[in-house]
Amino acid sequence: MTDADAVKNAVYDVVVIGAGPVGENVADRTRAAGLSTAVVESELVGGECSYWACIPSKALLRPVVARADARRVPGLSAAVQGPLDTAAVLAHRDWYVSDWHDDGQVAWLEGVGADLYRGQGRLAGTKQVSVTTPDGTEHRLTARHAVAVCTGSRAVVPDLPGVADARPWTSREATSAKEVPGRLVIVGGGVVGVEMATVYQALGAQVTMLIRGDGLLPKMEPFAGELVAEALTEAGADIRTGVAATSVNRTAPDGPVTVELDNGERIEADEILFATGRAPRTDDLGLETVALKPGSWLPVDDSCRVEGSNWLYAVGDVNHRALLTHQGKYQARIAGAAIAARAQGAPEATGRWGAHTATADHAAVPQVVFTDPEAASVGLTLAGAERAGHRVRAVDYDLGAVSGSGLYASGYRGRARMVVDLDREILLGVTFVGPGIGELLHSATVAVAGEVPIDRLWHAVPSFPTISEVWLRLLETYRG
Repeated sequence: MTDADAVKNAVYDVVVIGAGPVGENVADRTRAAGLSTAVVESELVGGECSYWACIPSKALLRPVVARADARRVPGLSAAVQGPLDTAAVLAHRDWYVSDWHDDGQVAWLEGVGADLYRGQGRLAGTKQVSVTTPDGTEHRLTARHAVAVCTGSRAVVPDLPGVADARPWTSREATSAKEVPGRLVIVGGGVVGVEMATVYQALGAQVTMLIRGDGLLPKMEPFAGELVAEALTEAGADIRTGVAATSVNRTAPDGPVTVELDNGERIEADEILFATGRAPRTDDLGLETVALKPGSWLPVDDSCRVEGSNWLYAVGDVNHRALLTHQGKYQARIAGAAIAARAQGAPEATGRWGAHTATADHAAVPQVVFTDPEAASVGLTLAGAERAGHRVRAVDYDLGAVSGSGLYASGYRGRARMVVDLDREILLGVTFVGPGIGELLHSATVAVAGEVPIDRLWHAVPSFPTISEVWLRLLETYRG
């Protein structure tokens, strides 16, 4: 926009705050419906996922997992016993994040016809958004129909003694690092913790994981964390459970960091990564101007409209429903369609699995953890289904006993579980753990989201010899 003065006050049908994948998808849907849309972004168009999370982490993990797979293939294993080319791995990561430039993403946004405002966006009352640009220019945007908050979340660093001076890593520093530390302490055993442990152990760091609880990946079936922990330990990582960091100390800017534990031990490392959860990026969003609490998660209905509002939407991480990029994009498609329908006075499909209802947030959230072995799940765990009051049965099968798994890798280790609703005879959840199972998850997602009856799944014949044949084995085990 060349004439800044002419756009200090502007009116749009929809204003989107945040241009990550979620905000981009809201804008795409509202523009497709013919609604004028402004998008406000304070950092890079493309957001956390594109530059500091999903994309760089998977670019780092891919050569690690590919080498691990190759080492389990007879005739190939001897050729891949050497170290990874760290410089090439990091360069591959840099290419995938476009060296942290967003020109391509900006071009896409412009291509759908949305107007981009670079700067800090804040709510300034009902249907009002103020934007402060880097040069100090102020814009006031008015939305005729909706404002969508898509500002995502940020990593949480615990307030421990010495932590500020220790300059700890969060997921951002871990995925954008320019070199590999000799020793890395990772605090936390969730997805970020295990994926970064997998990367840095393979790139030559000595990794120590500090877990407050009793295992890794606590939100998945217990065997998922157990199998991942077993593999990380075999790779050389030191996994300590039932411990917590109590203080962090780095006496020299370029010196090592010392971590004190609640059991009295001390660990010295070159870097420390806190992978201890996320907080909403709503602290500087002007929520107080619309009677909401700054820094809070924003509760929403199933169309992602903020509770108590008829114009404000919160989409993606910021609503705390499912902190996953693909799930946020799904919510964006739902919210964008709902905004368009309401703006045009069209009928709304608000029933379960309707076009304007994010039902999958409750019933069919998929996730792949790109460790070695991979861990993937969709829907409810056994414990989660029981807590929800379902009458269920868990059906387990050794993935290593499937012909396709043995062909994929010698000594294949893995496990599959489906959680069956005994009253309706449909699947409430599925979990796979093993090499190469990430691409297997969507079949489970279709089965869970589609509520496909067991009797019909029996007719979905898996190709032989693929790892997908585990579906037949699970069904046979269930039928007896």
